[in-house]
Amino acid sequence: MTDAPPPEPDRIAGAPHPRETQTLFGQTAAESAFLAAHASGRLHHAWLITGPRGVGKATLAWRIARFLLAEEIAADAGLFGAAEPANSLDIDADTPIARRITALSEPRLMLLRRPWDEKTSRLRQEITVDEVRRLRGFFGLSAAGGGRRVVLVDSADDLNPNAANALLKVLEEPPPGAVLLLISHQPAGLLPTIRSRCRMLRCARLEPADMAAALSCAGLGTDGVDATALSALADGSVGSAIGLMAEDGLDIYHKLIALFDTLPRLDRSRALALSESAAGRGAEMRFDMILGLCELALARLARHPFGPQTHPIGTESATFARLCPDANASRLWANLHQTLGAIARQGRAVNLDPASLLLDMFLKINDTAASIAARQGQHP
Repeated sequence: MTDAPPPEPDRIAGAPHPRETQTLFGQTAAESAFLAAHASGRLHHAWLITGPRGVGKATLAWRIARFLLAEEIAADAGLFGAAEPANSLDIDADTPIARRITALSEPRLMLLRRPWDEKTSRLRQEITVDEVRRLRGFFGLSAAGGGRRVVLVDSADDLNPNAANALLKVLEEPPPGAVLLLISHQPAGLLPTIRSRCRMLRCARLEPADMAAALSCAGLGTDGVDATALSALADGSVGSAIGLMAEDGLDIYHKLIALFDTLPRLDRSRALALSESAAGRGAEMRFDMILGLCELALARLARHPFGPQTHPIGTESATFARLCPDANASRLWANLHQTLGAIARQGRAVNLDPASLLLDMFLKINDTAASIAARQGQHP
């Protein structure tokens, strides 16, 4: 029996929670767009914060929430008056409002996220309609006091159909003073009616300098790490970069490229060693990472004939030029990328042996390399 709190579905392992993060990197445009709307005096009641995973969407949402609630307190105290429009969402972390928000004890803020299921001792896989129905009580209890109320949904992608419809009703008839902040990694999957009632804030992928700064700010220094290569592999996502650092992702990618360099005469000993490193108890994260990096390598390989990689990693440029010399080869690699992605998803679903699954993928990659070499008149 343990008194430890349940895991948080919106926290990336090994990193501070977004509500504990004061500084946002690489999202100046999104932050400026919100501040401009706020300064206009016509703040929209619902905001859809979109972009790839791990680029700072939740950090931006928590910054907005702190700003809005702290601003109202200052206005009530007569501190704003005719002050100039704010040029930053920064709020001192030591203020009472910031401390309450970090502790999830601010009564004017409600967080909707996947709940903990006491019966199964697991996080639910979706945000249920019961969670959304809690908004009635939240707005009802606070109605007498008036003022601003903020709801943060992380993420709207997790809403099940009933929950999405229940939230839509709130978006259609928002209570006075309500501001809803919806985080979405894949907004195309949301109800069109939800999207249409929100103003969108798009968060961009981080550049290498912003990536390094964000990791350093999170206490994850990049000393001895190629920040440019890390940013390229993580596709500008700090969340992905944290996972890569935790599982030596850069080293794994270099091993994959070294393995690709042996194609179409696959070095089976290297392939077997890499495959077996993802087997066994406790290696699930490494297995997922190798699968993801293998798919990424194939995608980068297929794009090679249409221009060099923005941030080439190690020896991949020379390896890719040999393996994918033209558009015909690109099509073969692109098709294999889709095929192996489907195989990987099916393999996960039926719990295939990780080592066997990876080794089979490497053999299929070698077969494609051999086919391309034969077309080019080369001898495998």
